[in-house]
Amino acid sequence: MSAIDKFGKKWSPQETESIIEKVKARISPPPPVRYRITMALFKIKVQKNRLEYTLNKLQERANSLFEKVVDAQVKKDADRAALYASEVAEVRKVAKTIMSSIFALERIGLRLETVRDVGDLVSAMGPVVGVVKEVKQNLMGIMPEVAFELGEVDEILQGTVTELGEFTGVEMNNIYVTDEAKKVMEEASTIAEQRMKEQFPELPSGSVNLPAPPSANTNK
Repeated sequence: MSAIDKFGKKWSPQETESIIEKVKARISPPPPVRYRITMALFKIKVQKNRLEYTLNKLQERANSLFEKVVDAQVKKDADRAALYASEVAEVRKVAKTIMSSIFALERIGLRLETVRDVGDLVSAMGPVVGVVKEVKQNLMGIMPEVAFELGEVDEILQGTVTELGEFTGVEMNNIYVTDEAKKVMEEASTIAEQRMKEQFPELPSGSVNLPAPPSANTNK
């Protein structure tokens, strides 16, 4: 069987498998590549939804703390105002990381859909794995449960890329560390920074007459 034929079976298994192949598949069944990508895509969407839910909660908390800062400043209670303002800053920091992760996952989700539907294989998968690794690392100390799930996605995608590389003969060295993956993370961070200004209260230092906090609606 040629490498192309083998690759065809891995991408979308056929019904004409030999008895030996069927026995091997039962002993150690390798999910077809398309199925693996679909599974990874589903897991990414689930974690993206969890991040969005957490982000909404953080925005509610930031707005609540913002009001307490305003109240404390109106009452000339500088200590309380500083305490609440410090907490707002911390919430904003966490929220930006989560928001950036959401945009990055959304971007690679679109890429995986293209890979699944069109079959643009190893060259397109490298950046996806690279971004998953970065997002997982960024969330490790904030939402470890999401980082853990993304770790499973990482394993699925790495196994898929390695297997595809074997069948296509593509060199796999440093495929995960790509300029495109870095670019995706940088763009996600830039977008998050812009959205933070729109959706989260920002405290001007030394001001008593602070502007009203933005709407809690994060859907853009």
